[in-house]
Amino acid sequence: MDNDAFRDTYRAVNTRACVFEKTILTSNGACSLAQKFCIAEREGVRCAADQALADCTELLSTLRRQARFALKTPAGVGTPDAAALPHTKAMRIQVGGLRGLQAALTPDQPIPVRIADIHDTVRTALVRFGGLDALPFQDIIKQIAAYQGRRRRLKKRK
Repeated sequence: MDNDAFRDTYRAVNTRACVFEKTILTSNGACSLAQKFCIAEREGVRCAADQALADCTELLSTLRRQARFALKTPAGVGTPDAAALPHTKAMRIQVGGLRGLQAALTPDQPIPVRIADIHDTVRTALVRFGGLDALPFQDIIKQIAAYQGRRRRLKKRK
């Protein structure tokens, strides 16, 4: 299946695409509302609840805006109306942002390597901080800046 056909089929099948799909598919997090599916040997993730999807979408959009300086991304790049971010920057925002959010919720605990339940983390943060505008972005941005994806493996020469 070519990439255009895959994208068209993906959009038709997945009307509620999880915005933290990269985090889930790379095993950096899990979500109680995530539903995995396969198309042509590729995995996708859909969200089981409209309100949860709206909350996560708003959080991710806010994280993108707040992290522009840390990621050295010009205004407008990576926003919902602009082109998608490169994979590495998207991973830093998703995984680093969720780790920062979890760290803000549990400052006395070590920063988690894997987020146990993304939906629960987002919901708890919205309740505890009273909304997205009140999140401690200084602490969250530190985790976004600190996140390092997996390193490329060097190929051995024969």
